[in-house]
Amino acid sequence: MTNENYNLVDYSHGSTYSSTSDSDDNDHEIHQVNNPLIKKKSQLFSSVRLVGSDSDSLNQEYDSEEDEIDNSPNPFLDPKVAHYYHTLYEGSEYECRSLYDPDFSWTKREDALVVKKVDGVIALFACILFTGLQIDRGNLSQALSDNFLEDLNLTTNDYNMGNTLFLVCFMMGEIPSSILSKWIGVDRFIPFQMISWSIVAAMQCFLTGKYTYFLARALTAFLESGLIAELVLFLSTYYKAKELPIRLSWLWVTLSFVQIGGAILSLGILRLRGFLGWEGWRWLFLIEGSMTLVIGIGAYHMLIPSPMSLVERGWFSERQVKIIVNRTLRDDPSKGDTNNRSGITIKQVVNVLLDYDLWPIYLVGLIAFIPLSTLSSYIPIIYRGVGLTTFETNLLLIPHYILHITFLIFMTRFSERINQRALVAILTPIYLVPIIAIFKYKQDSLSTVGIWLLSTLIAGGPYIHAICVSWVSRNSGGIKTRTVSAAVYNLIVQAGGIIAANIYRSDDAPHYHRGNTNLLWIAFALFPLLLAIKGYYLLRNKRKQDIWDAMTLDEQNRYIHHTTDSGNKRLDFRFDS
Repeated sequence: MTNENYNLVDYSHGSTYSSTSDSDDNDHEIHQVNNPLIKKKSQLFSSVRLVGSDSDSLNQEYDSEEDEIDNSPNPFLDPKVAHYYHTLYEGSEYECRSLYDPDFSWTKREDALVVKKVDGVIALFACILFTGLQIDRGNLSQALSDNFLEDLNLTTNDYNMGNTLFLVCFMMGEIPSSILSKWIGVDRFIPFQMISWSIVAAMQCFLTGKYTYFLARALTAFLESGLIAELVLFLSTYYKAKELPIRLSWLWVTLSFVQIGGAILSLGILRLRGFLGWEGWRWLFLIEGSMTLVIGIGAYHMLIPSPMSLVERGWFSERQVKIIVNRTLRDDPSKGDTNNRSGITIKQVVNVLLDYDLWPIYLVGLIAFIPLSTLSSYIPIIYRGVGLTTFETNLLLIPHYILHITFLIFMTRFSERINQRALVAILTPIYLVPIIAIFKYKQDSLSTVGIWLLSTLIAGGPYIHAICVSWVSRNSGGIKTRTVSAAVYNLIVQAGGIIAANIYRSDDAPHYHRGNTNLLWIAFALFPLLLAIKGYYLLRNKRKQDIWDAMTLDEQNRYIHHTTDSGNKRLDFRFDS
């Protein structure tokens, strides 16, 4: 690495890429900046039509707007920037470095086609893998409707303990799994994970009582942990930052579709009760565990180490792969500063854990999903408690999954459209508080239909998981920390799941008045929390801007080149709120 210092400006996001020879992290970090000069220059560069080796002429006549050259901002127009990243990509042995081409151009039509093909291949594969995750961690709800607890002589508290063990073990494996997958490669690690947990999940058909139930839940969770963060990393390789949140929402939409399909499938499987002397839930675990095993084996063929492999598989042309690589690098050049077999250091993990500027979002992840999780896991028990049959219970689970899908897509798209996170998330308590209040104070006098309606509205309420995952990613301040911060966030969400698993207790049954009181207070607490987070990030940005504005141009330039601040601690970084 040369001793030259560069002020590298990403005109696509108003971000400054600064490099010094004294940097501790591969001489490179991403820093968002709100700078009018940069915005003006971005507009200038955006108006330039870039013509590469595949274009005929700058003054080419186009049949339609779609045939025009895609003029998305290109930070590599600056020769110093292009040279710096060429050196960086070679040094990191970035697997797609041979396709990096600052002068390469393509049409808007080609860009749209590539995104659609990536959706139909990469995003589809990710959703299929997520299907395997949900099948084996979600089928317990259907088993509950088939007298699972009674057959194994389990109490409600035993059920809670099993859920708690599941979440604790999921948390324990989250960061180790993320580290291993980054080192071994997502394309190798995920299939191993899926095959391993599918075997354990299928073996639940041999459960004999409390302790085998506890063991099965713990092993399944530990083997499943890390998959969500791994899929986020996998998808981020193929999409721009603005395109990623809605694709992440597709994962949780898939979750709900799997729950709907699982509920319908269980209607048939649970009728096998008595066949070969087995209860219906035993057949459920065996059949659905075997389905995940098939997906796990297929994952070896679905997952690829990098976009380069798309050509080898015959899924994309060489030109299309080159478009994928260059469009994502221009959106975020740091995506090439590591290769797909590089590990994550303990120092990076510790730095993310100690990053207090991410704690507010972690706190949202801790409590925001407790009301939804509590009702979702207890709906089968509540429905059976009011006299509904196994068939009716599983059929009546479907509407809240549909509602969940609707809210998830709406909230994610709305957040991106108005470019707001906290203010969109606050719609969650606005929606939940009055419904939970009615559920708490009127449940004794509610009919079966009323109980079903309110529990469906709560369990299917606004879901902001995709918003929060992308929020953490944006506020991490560096691509190398995003995998870890995503894992930490998901770990915190599981901690919230532990709380949710213990809200309803046996001594509070059947109406769970104490539990509903707790849910009401938790939902209400989201109001001040989200407003405080919005204010916190605005204040942090204002303080940074005030200090920045008080500096002379020479001081600003010296800071950019020589500061030891990094990531989101830099004065020229701005937090998303």
